[in-house]
Amino acid sequence: MSAARLAVWPGVYRDSLLLLSATRAMRDGDGVEWATAVMATPGSVQDLADAGFAVADLAGADANDLVLAVRAPDAAAADAALELGRTVLFAQAGGDESGGADSARPAPRTIEGATTQLRDANVAVVSVPGPYAGLAAHQALTRGLHVLLFSDNVPVEEEIALKDRAAARGRLLMGPGAGTAVLGGVGLGFANAVRRGRVGVVAAAGTGAQEVMTLLDRWDVGVSHVIGVGGRDLSARVGGRMAAYAVRALDADPGTDAILLVSKPPDTRVAAEVVSRSHQTPVVAACIGMTAPDGRLGDAVLAGTLEEGAIAVTRRLGRPVPDLTAGLAGAAGQAIRRLADSRTAVRGFFTGGTLCYEAQVLLSELLGPVYSNIPLAADRALPAPAGAHACLDLGEEEYTKGRPHPMIDPAARIEIMQEQAFGPEVAVVLLDVVLGYGSHPDPAGQVAGVCAEIIASGAAVVAYVLGTASDPQGLDGQRAKLQQAGVIVTVTAARAARTAAAIAARRPALAEVMTG
Repeated sequence: MSAARLAVWPGVYRDSLLLLSATRAMRDGDGVEWATAVMATPGSVQDLADAGFAVADLAGADANDLVLAVRAPDAAAADAALELGRTVLFAQAGGDESGGADSARPAPRTIEGATTQLRDANVAVVSVPGPYAGLAAHQALTRGLHVLLFSDNVPVEEEIALKDRAAARGRLLMGPGAGTAVLGGVGLGFANAVRRGRVGVVAAAGTGAQEVMTLLDRWDVGVSHVIGVGGRDLSARVGGRMAAYAVRALDADPGTDAILLVSKPPDTRVAAEVVSRSHQTPVVAACIGMTAPDGRLGDAVLAGTLEEGAIAVTRRLGRPVPDLTAGLAGAAGQAIRRLADSRTAVRGFFTGGTLCYEAQVLLSELLGPVYSNIPLAADRALPAPAGAHACLDLGEEEYTKGRPHPMIDPAARIEIMQEQAFGPEVAVVLLDVVLGYGSHPDPAGQVAGVCAEIIASGAAVVAYVLGTASDPQGLDGQRAKLQQAGVIVTVTAARAARTAAAIAARRPALAEVMTG
């Protein structure tokens, strides 16, 4: 019978990235069946109850209290996993179990306390539950800091108020839900190790920002700054408040020679107004799936994919673009020859939401309707017609409830792939593998085994590795692990989607169609 352990540390706060790291560490323990590290918010307490833990043990706990929960085959394994999580949360945080860094200098518990200790700090990263995030961000702005608001579930009215106040104070308010930024060469959140260059990126899409920054790094172009503004910023309601401020700032930056705006389809009027805020620096707008008869969005060149945006800004700087299609038609042709006639469907299993959306757009253009982000049925079946194409963003809440994001812990994606990727109708499995700070130390190695099994079952696997040679995981080594498993590995995310479509449609040349 399984052993369950639940431990509570009252008054000890850890941010979401550290909680996810602890969760991953515990789940990697021998025999661990389930584990999580959370703050005791009402939602987290309910998740623990749903997972079978005795929530009576959490009576009186609130969002300021740290909780570790583990289920393992026996008490020894559960205790060992709990110790792994405790070590991550307290050793990495540099503190004792009361939350202090040491007895002489306790860890600050407020923005004011942190700025008193770090007098030269100019950026605050806010990663607290949504109901408290706005207050923390206001406190940071009061102290004169730029803010990366990693937290989600912030009301749109509060987002507008924060961005208006930030702009009035000459500060950036990046977010809510801003997971990626690079300021002055320093990566924040899920960033990649990229070289300094002269392209400034303004992004309303996290993995979209990572895709273009890594492509520009690999093409020897580099970035000056990457400013994430949150997924709602370019909506009609928010009105591009922070994107416009960021474009103005980059236009005035002597180290920026071109600006790349990255977004899922924005409000057209808002996006056109945002790009008009640059008076001397050329702008390229990579708005996924968006088209215009003249190829323009206001004053900017319009690109319909992230790949096209990176190509356009690279050419604008007079730099060469490498061949992105070499060998893909041949690889697609070989995969087609292995397919049974009954295999026609593409199934995408993504960790990056923007990459999932881009794949859905491209597959829809080339193959027809694509189901996206449909919750699995109670029996874990995919509720879509037989033979349907589908792309799942496994970072969405319906797939991550009670579990770490799949960029951090690939286990949830592997489980869903094992359930959904072996049907007799599946022609191609399409994947992203996202490297960088905060991601799993070996994501390709984790998924390579199930990829080999899928290929052995008769389907093809196409993957894209988002990253750079300087990322902690190492781009070349990650690509090699997938290739050794028989995976077709492409050099951009868009190219992976086109290659998957080429295989499913039995048209190898589609893999090399260039639209940029």
